[in-house]
Amino acid sequence: MSVDGAFDRRRDQSQAINAGNGNGVLVSTAMATTYCLTLSPNTEHKPDSYEDLALEFNPLLFSCLERYLPPSILSSSRDSKVHFMQEILHKYSPEGERIRAQKHRDYRQKIISHYQPLNKELYSMHATAFFLPGFIKAIHENTEESFRSIMSEPAPGIFTFEILQPDFCEALVKEVENIEKWVCDTKCKIMRPNTMNRYGAVLDDFGMEAMLEKLMEDFVRPMSKVFYPEVGGSTLDSHHGFVVLYGIDKDVDLGFHVDDAEVTLNICLGQKFSGGELFFRGVRCEKHVNTETQAEEILDYSHVPGRAVLHRGRHRHGARATTDGKRINLILWCRSSVFRELRKYQKDFSSWCGECQREKKERQQASISATKEELLKKEGELTS
Repeated sequence: MSVDGAFDRRRDQSQAINAGNGNGVLVSTAMATTYCLTLSPNTEHKPDSYEDLALEFNPLLFSCLERYLPPSILSSSRDSKVHFMQEILHKYSPEGERIRAQKHRDYRQKIISHYQPLNKELYSMHATAFFLPGFIKAIHENTEESFRSIMSEPAPGIFTFEILQPDFCEALVKEVENIEKWVCDTKCKIMRPNTMNRYGAVLDDFGMEAMLEKLMEDFVRPMSKVFYPEVGGSTLDSHHGFVVLYGIDKDVDLGFHVDDAEVTLNICLGQKFSGGELFFRGVRCEKHVNTETQAEEILDYSHVPGRAVLHRGRHRHGARATTDGKRINLILWCRSSVFRELRKYQKDFSSWCGECQREKKERQQASISATKEELLKKEGELTS
Protein backbone atom coordinates (compact mmCIF):
# COMPACT_ATOMS: atom_id res chain seq x y z
CA MET A 1 0.00 0.00 0.00
CA SER A 2 1.24 3.51 -0.74
CA VAL A 3 1.96 6.07 1.96
CA ASP A 4 -1.05 8.09 0.83
CA GLY A 5 -3.23 5.04 1.35
CA ALA A 6 -2.71 4.99 5.13
CA PHE A 7 -5.92 6.92 5.63
CA ASP A 8 -7.83 4.04 4.07
CA ARG A 9 -7.06 1.71 6.93
CA ARG A 10 -9.45 1.75 9.86
CA ARG A 11 -9.95 0.15 13.23
CA ASP A 12 -13.13 -0.92 14.95
CA GLN A 13 -15.25 2.21 15.31
CA SER A 14 -16.36 1.12 18.77
CA GLN A 15 -12.78 1.40 20.05
CA ALA A 16 -12.53 3.64 23.11
CA ILE A 17 -11.16 7.15 22.70
CA ASN A 18 -8.65 8.54 25.15
CA ALA A 19 -9.91 11.32 27.36
CA GLY A 20 -6.83 13.41 26.65
CA ASN A 21 -4.57 14.00 23.68
CA GLY A 22 -1.29 14.29 25.56
CA ASN A 23 -1.30 18.07 25.25
CA GLY A 24 -3.59 18.84 28.14
CA VAL A 25 -6.72 19.00 25.95
CA LEU A 26 -9.57 16.94 27.33
CA VAL A 27 -12.28 15.35 25.22
CA SER A 28 -15.67 15.05 26.83
CA THR A 29 -17.45 11.72 27.15
CA ALA A 30 -20.21 13.08 24.91
CA MET A 31 -17.66 13.79 22.20
CA ALA A 32 -16.25 10.28 22.49
CA THR A 33 -19.62 8.59 22.20
CA THR A 34 -20.45 10.51 19.01
CA TYR A 35 -17.03 10.00 17.48
CA CYS A 36 -17.92 9.81 13.79
CA LEU A 37 -18.63 11.96 10.76
CA THR A 38 -22.07 12.65 9.37
CA LEU A 39 -23.04 10.99 6.10
CA SER A 40 -24.10 14.27 4.46
CA PRO A 41 -22.10 17.50 4.49
CA ASN A 42 -23.39 20.76 5.86
CA THR A 43 -23.22 22.63 2.56
CA GLU A 44 -24.16 25.96 4.15
CA HIS A 45 -21.22 25.85 6.54
CA LYS A 46 -18.03 27.70 5.59
CA PRO A 47 -15.02 25.70 6.80
CA ASP A 48 -12.11 27.28 8.63
CA SER A 49 -8.70 27.50 7.01
CA TYR A 50 -5.96 25.36 8.55
CA GLU A 51 -3.10 26.45 6.31
CA ASP A 52 -1.40 28.36 9.16
CA LEU A 53 -1.13 25.29 11.40
CA ALA A 54 1.70 22.76 11.52
CA LEU A 55 -0.38 19.61 11.05
CA GLU A 56 0.52 15.98 10.50
CA PHE A 57 -2.03 15.75 7.67
CA ASN A 58 -2.80 17.97 4.68
CA PRO A 59 -4.54 21.20 5.88
CA LEU A 60 -6.99 20.91 2.98
CA LEU A 61 -8.14 17.58 4.38
CA PHE A 62 -9.31 19.31 7.57
CA SER A 63 -11.25 21.92 5.60
CA CYS A 64 -12.91 19.15 3.56
CA LEU A 65 -13.76 17.04 6.61
CA GLU A 66 -15.16 19.96 8.59
CA ARG A 67 -18.47 20.04 6.70
CA TYR A 68 -19.04 16.43 7.80
CA LEU A 69 -18.56 17.10 11.53
CA PRO A 70 -21.48 16.53 13.94
CA PRO A 71 -23.37 19.77 14.72
CA SER A 72 -22.10 19.78 18.31
CA ILE A 73 -18.50 19.82 17.07
CA LEU A 74 -19.11 22.07 14.08
CA SER A 75 -20.00 24.97 16.38
CA SER A 76 -16.95 24.50 18.65
CA SER A 77 -13.61 26.29 18.47
CA ARG A 78 -11.13 25.64 15.69
CA ASP A 79 -8.75 23.95 18.13
CA SER A 80 -11.51 21.56 19.23
CA LYS A 81 -12.37 20.77 15.62
CA VAL A 82 -8.71 20.14 14.79
CA HIS A 83 -8.38 17.78 17.73
CA PHE A 84 -11.57 15.93 16.83
CA MET A 85 -10.55 15.49 13.19
CA GLN A 86 -7.00 14.46 14.12
CA GLU A 87 -8.38 11.73 16.35
CA ILE A 88 -10.50 10.45 13.47
CA LEU A 89 -7.53 10.53 11.10
CA HIS A 90 -5.33 8.72 13.62
CA LYS A 91 -7.91 5.95 13.85
CA TYR A 92 -7.30 5.23 10.19
CA SER A 93 -3.56 5.81 10.37
CA PRO A 94 -2.19 3.37 12.99
CA GLU A 95 1.23 3.89 14.51
CA GLY A 96 2.81 1.35 12.17
CA GLU A 97 1.52 3.28 9.17
CA ARG A 98 2.83 6.56 10.56
CA ILE A 99 6.26 4.98 11.08
CA ARG A 100 6.26 3.78 7.47
CA ALA A 101 5.21 7.25 6.36
CA GLN A 102 8.15 8.78 8.24
CA LYS A 103 10.54 6.29 6.63
CA HIS A 104 9.18 7.26 3.22
CA ARG A 105 9.70 10.94 4.01
CA ASP A 106 13.31 10.15 5.01
CA TYR A 107 13.79 8.13 1.80
CA ARG A 108 12.40 10.99 -0.28
CA GLN A 109 14.58 13.58 1.45
CA LYS A 110 17.68 11.46 0.82
CA ILE A 111 16.94 11.32 -2.92
CA ILE A 112 16.20 15.04 -3.16
CA SER A 113 19.43 15.90 -1.33
CA HIS A 114 21.55 13.83 -3.74
CA TYR A 115 19.82 14.09 -7.12
CA GLN A 116 20.74 17.13 -9.23
CA PRO A 117 17.83 18.21 -11.49
CA LEU A 118 18.62 18.76 -15.14
CA ASN A 119 15.99 21.52 -15.48
CA LYS A 120 14.92 23.16 -12.22
CA GLU A 121 12.15 25.10 -14.01
CA LEU A 122 10.14 21.88 -14.13
CA TYR A 123 9.97 21.64 -10.36
CA SER A 124 7.60 24.55 -9.80
CA MET A 125 4.40 25.38 -11.65
CA HIS A 126 4.74 27.69 -14.67
CA ALA A 127 1.35 27.30 -16.30
CA THR A 128 1.97 29.34 -19.45
CA ALA A 129 5.20 27.44 -20.14
CA PHE A 130 3.69 24.03 -19.41
CA PHE A 131 0.18 24.17 -20.87
CA LEU A 132 -1.39 25.10 -24.18
CA PRO A 133 -3.27 28.45 -24.24
CA GLY A 134 -6.60 26.78 -25.02
CA PHE A 135 -6.35 24.56 -21.95
CA ILE A 136 -5.42 27.49 -19.69
CA LYS A 137 -8.36 29.51 -21.05
CA ALA A 138 -10.81 26.66 -20.36
CA ILE A 139 -9.55 26.29 -16.80
CA HIS A 140 -9.71 30.05 -16.23
CA GLU A 141 -13.35 30.20 -17.39
CA ASN A 142 -14.05 27.20 -15.15
CA THR A 143 -17.36 26.04 -16.61
CA GLU A 144 -18.54 22.76 -18.03
CA GLU A 145 -19.02 24.48 -21.37
CA SER A 146 -15.42 25.76 -21.41
CA PHE A 147 -14.05 22.34 -20.49
CA ARG A 148 -16.09 20.55 -23.12
CA SER A 149 -14.99 23.06 -25.75
CA ILE A 150 -11.47 21.57 -25.67
CA MET A 151 -12.45 17.96 -24.98
CA SER A 152 -13.67 14.86 -26.71
CA GLU A 153 -15.68 12.25 -24.79
CA PRO A 154 -15.24 9.00 -26.74
CA ALA A 155 -17.08 7.07 -24.01
CA PRO A 156 -19.07 8.24 -20.96
CA GLY A 157 -16.70 9.57 -18.31
CA ILE A 158 -13.55 9.36 -20.46
CA PHE A 159 -12.28 12.73 -21.65
CA THR A 160 -9.36 13.43 -23.97
CA PHE A 161 -7.83 16.82 -24.71
CA GLU A 162 -4.66 18.62 -25.77
CA ILE A 163 -2.86 19.90 -22.68
CA LEU A 164 0.97 20.19 -22.84
CA GLN A 165 3.31 22.42 -24.76
CA PRO A 166 5.69 20.38 -27.00
CA ASP A 167 8.71 22.04 -25.35
CA PHE A 168 7.49 20.97 -21.92
CA CYS A 169 7.01 17.38 -23.09
CA GLU A 170 10.54 17.34 -24.47
CA ALA A 171 12.01 18.89 -21.31
CA LEU A 172 10.23 16.44 -19.01
CA VAL A 173 11.34 13.46 -21.13
CA LYS A 174 14.95 14.66 -20.82
CA GLU A 175 14.48 15.04 -17.04
CA VAL A 176 13.16 11.47 -16.82
CA GLU A 177 16.13 10.22 -18.83
CA ASN A 178 18.42 12.10 -16.44
CA ILE A 179 16.70 10.44 -13.47
CA GLU A 180 17.17 7.01 -15.05
CA LYS A 181 20.86 7.75 -15.73
CA TRP A 182 21.36 8.91 -12.12
CA VAL A 183 19.70 5.76 -10.79
CA CYS A 184 21.94 3.62 -13.00
CA ASP A 185 25.15 5.52 -12.21
CA THR A 186 24.58 5.60 -8.44
CA LYS A 187 23.01 2.13 -8.29
CA CYS A 188 20.34 3.72 -6.11
CA LYS A 189 17.39 1.44 -5.40
CA ILE A 190 14.30 3.56 -5.98
CA MET A 191 10.63 2.80 -5.48
CA ARG A 192 8.95 2.21 -8.82
CA PRO A 193 5.55 3.80 -9.56
CA ASN A 194 3.39 0.83 -8.51
CA THR A 195 3.31 -2.94 -8.25
CA MET A 196 2.65 -3.37 -11.98
CA ASN A 197 5.33 -1.11 -13.51
CA ARG A 198 8.98 -2.18 -13.22
CA TYR A 199 10.29 0.92 -15.03
CA GLY A 200 9.66 4.61 -14.41
CA ALA A 201 9.92 6.84 -11.37
CA VAL A 202 7.77 8.49 -8.73
CA LEU A 203 8.27 12.17 -9.51
CA ASP A 204 7.10 13.18 -6.03
CA ASP A 205 10.17 11.39 -4.64
CA PHE A 206 12.47 13.48 -6.85
CA GLY A 207 11.18 16.89 -5.73
CA MET A 208 8.19 17.48 -8.01
CA GLU A 209 5.55 17.00 -5.32
CA ALA A 210 4.68 20.71 -4.99
CA MET A 211 4.38 21.18 -8.75
CA LEU A 212 2.18 18.11 -9.15
CA GLU A 213 0.06 19.18 -6.18
CA LYS A 214 -0.61 22.46 -8.01
CA LEU A 215 -1.47 20.48 -11.13
CA MET A 216 -4.08 18.56 -9.16
CA GLU A 217 -5.48 21.49 -7.18
CA ASP A 218 -5.61 24.17 -9.88
CA PHE A 219 -6.20 22.15 -13.03
CA VAL A 220 -7.49 18.62 -12.37
CA ARG A 221 -9.82 19.38 -9.47
CA PRO A 222 -11.87 22.05 -11.31
CA MET A 223 -12.60 19.54 -14.08
CA SER A 224 -13.21 16.68 -11.65
CA LYS A 225 -15.65 18.80 -9.67
CA VAL A 226 -17.77 19.09 -12.82
CA PHE A 227 -17.40 15.60 -14.28
CA TYR A 228 -16.84 13.33 -11.26
CA PRO A 229 -18.66 14.76 -8.22
CA GLU A 230 -20.02 11.31 -7.28
CA VAL A 231 -16.50 9.93 -6.64
CA GLY A 232 -15.07 12.86 -4.66
CA GLY A 233 -14.04 14.96 -7.64
CA SER A 234 -14.58 18.20 -5.71
CA THR A 235 -12.57 17.04 -2.64
CA LEU A 236 -9.36 15.73 -4.19
CA ASP A 237 -6.71 16.32 -1.54
CA SER A 238 -3.71 14.09 -2.29
CA HIS A 239 -1.92 12.62 -5.27
CA HIS A 240 0.61 10.09 -6.50
CA GLY A 241 2.56 11.42 -9.47
CA PHE A 242 4.85 9.29 -11.61
CA VAL A 243 6.14 8.49 -15.08
CA VAL A 244 6.02 5.07 -16.73
CA LEU A 245 8.33 3.81 -19.49
CA TYR A 246 7.28 1.37 -22.20
CA GLY A 247 9.38 -0.24 -24.93
CA ILE A 248 11.07 -3.44 -25.98
CA ASP A 249 13.67 -3.15 -23.17
CA LYS A 250 11.20 -1.62 -20.67
CA ASP A 251 7.69 -2.53 -19.62
CA VAL A 252 5.94 -3.77 -22.75
CA ASP A 253 2.30 -3.72 -21.75
CA LEU A 254 0.09 -3.29 -18.68
CA GLY A 255 -2.49 -5.76 -17.44
CA PHE A 256 -6.18 -5.16 -16.81
CA HIS A 257 -6.63 -3.19 -13.57
CA VAL A 258 -8.15 -0.25 -11.72
CA ASP A 259 -6.12 2.63 -10.28
CA ASP A 260 -5.66 3.46 -6.61
CA ALA A 261 -7.27 6.82 -7.31
CA GLU A 262 -10.61 8.56 -7.58
CA VAL A 263 -9.55 10.43 -10.73
CA THR A 264 -6.63 9.68 -13.07
CA LEU A 265 -4.87 12.07 -15.43
CA ASN A 266 -2.76 10.21 -18.02
CA ILE A 267 -0.62 12.30 -20.39
CA CYS A 268 1.55 10.92 -23.18
CA LEU A 269 4.91 12.73 -23.29
CA GLY A 270 6.27 10.88 -26.32
CA GLN A 271 8.40 9.66 -27.94
CA LYS A 272 8.12 7.78 -31.23
CA PHE A 273 6.36 4.47 -30.74
CA SER A 274 3.90 1.97 -32.16
CA GLY A 275 1.16 0.20 -30.22
CA GLY A 276 0.54 0.90 -26.55
CA GLU A 277 -3.20 1.57 -26.93
CA LEU A 278 -5.27 1.93 -23.78
CA PHE A 279 -8.33 -0.29 -23.54
CA PHE A 280 -11.21 0.62 -21.23
CA ARG A 281 -13.85 -1.83 -20.01
CA GLY A 282 -16.33 -0.07 -17.73
CA VAL A 283 -16.40 1.46 -14.24
CA ARG A 284 -16.73 -0.93 -11.30
CA CYS A 285 -16.90 -0.83 -7.51
CA GLU A 286 -14.82 -3.26 -5.46
CA LYS A 287 -17.60 -5.85 -5.36
CA HIS A 288 -18.03 -5.91 -9.14
CA VAL A 289 -14.46 -5.34 -10.32
CA ASN A 290 -14.29 -8.76 -12.02
CA THR A 291 -17.74 -8.79 -13.63
CA GLU A 292 -18.26 -9.09 -17.37
CA THR A 293 -17.86 -6.16 -19.73
CA GLN A 294 -20.90 -4.94 -21.64
CA ALA A 295 -20.57 -4.12 -25.33
CA GLU A 296 -21.22 -0.41 -24.77
CA GLU A 297 -18.33 -0.23 -22.28
CA ILE A 298 -15.60 -1.20 -24.74
CA LEU A 299 -13.22 1.58 -25.81
CA ASP A 300 -9.72 1.48 -27.30
CA TYR A 301 -7.67 4.70 -27.27
CA SER A 302 -4.39 5.49 -29.06
CA HIS A 303 -1.95 7.79 -27.26
CA VAL A 304 -0.87 11.07 -28.84
CA PRO A 305 2.10 13.02 -27.38
CA GLY A 306 0.90 16.08 -25.45
CA ARG A 307 -2.65 14.77 -25.23
CA ALA A 308 -4.30 13.78 -21.93
CA VAL A 309 -6.86 11.19 -20.91
CA LEU A 310 -8.97 11.94 -17.83
CA HIS A 311 -11.03 9.15 -16.26
CA ARG A 312 -12.29 7.70 -12.98
CA GLY A 313 -9.70 5.62 -11.19
CA ARG A 314 -12.20 2.76 -10.93
CA HIS A 315 -12.59 2.68 -14.72
CA ARG A 316 -11.10 -0.70 -15.61
CA HIS A 317 -8.33 -0.45 -18.18
CA GLY A 318 -5.00 -1.75 -19.43
CA ALA A 319 -2.36 -1.00 -22.06
CA ARG A 320 -1.58 -3.10 -25.11
CA ALA A 321 2.00 -3.94 -26.03
CA THR A 322 4.26 -1.15 -27.25
CA THR A 323 5.63 -2.96 -30.31
CA ASP A 324 8.21 -0.44 -31.45
CA GLY A 325 10.01 2.60 -30.10
CA LYS A 326 9.69 4.09 -26.62
CA ARG A 327 6.62 5.53 -24.90
CA ILE A 328 6.73 7.73 -21.78
CA ASN A 329 3.58 8.78 -19.91
CA LEU A 330 3.05 11.17 -17.00
CA ILE A 331 0.34 9.86 -14.69
CA LEU A 332 -1.31 11.62 -11.78
CA TRP A 333 -3.49 9.58 -9.43
CA CYS A 334 -5.76 12.01 -7.59
CA ARG A 335 -7.39 10.92 -4.34
CA SER A 336 -10.10 12.14 -1.99
CA SER A 337 -9.78 11.20 1.67
CA VAL A 338 -13.35 12.37 2.28
CA PHE A 339 -14.75 10.12 -0.44
CA ARG A 340 -12.76 7.14 0.83
CA GLU A 341 -14.11 7.65 4.33
CA LEU A 342 -17.73 8.00 3.25
CA ARG A 343 -17.47 5.02 0.89
CA LYS A 344 -17.05 2.74 3.92
CA TYR A 345 -20.62 3.50 4.99
CA GLN A 346 -22.21 3.04 1.56
CA LYS A 347 -23.64 -0.10 -0.03
CA ASP A 348 -25.08 1.34 -3.24
CA PHE A 349 -22.64 2.70 -5.82
CA SER A 350 -25.11 2.92 -8.69
CA SER A 351 -24.21 6.59 -9.21
CA TRP A 352 -20.95 5.45 -10.83
CA CYS A 353 -20.55 1.65 -10.91
CA GLY A 354 -21.84 0.20 -14.19
CA GLU A 355 -22.76 -3.16 -12.66
CA CYS A 356 -24.54 -1.56 -9.69
CA GLN A 357 -26.54 0.49 -12.19
CA ARG A 358 -27.55 -2.64 -14.09
CA GLU A 359 -28.53 -4.49 -10.92
CA LYS A 360 -30.60 -1.52 -9.76
CA LYS A 361 -32.33 -1.30 -13.14
CA GLU A 362 -33.09 -5.04 -13.05
CA ARG A 363 -34.59 -4.70 -9.56
CA GLN A 364 -36.75 -1.81 -10.70
CA GLN A 365 -37.93 -3.73 -13.78
CA ALA A 366 -38.69 -6.80 -11.64
CA SER A 367 -40.65 -4.64 -9.23
CA ILE A 368 -42.65 -3.07 -12.07
CA SER A 369 -43.36 -6.50 -13.58
CA ALA A 370 -44.47 -7.85 -10.20
CA THR A 371 -46.76 -4.85 -9.68
CA LYS A 372 -48.30 -5.26 -13.15
CA GLU A 373 -48.81 -8.97 -12.54
CA GLU A 374 -50.51 -8.28 -9.21
CA LEU A 375 -52.78 -5.65 -10.76
CA LEU A 376 -53.75 -8.02 -13.60
CA LYS A 377 -54.46 -10.75 -11.07
CA LYS A 378 -56.73 -8.48 -9.05
CA GLU A 379 -58.46 -7.29 -12.23
CA GLY A 380 -59.10 -10.92 -13.20
CA GLU A 381 -60.56 -11.69 -9.79
CA LEU A 382 -62.94 -8.73 -10.06
CA THR A 383 -64.23 -9.72 -13.51
CA SER A 384 -64.66 -13.41 -12.67
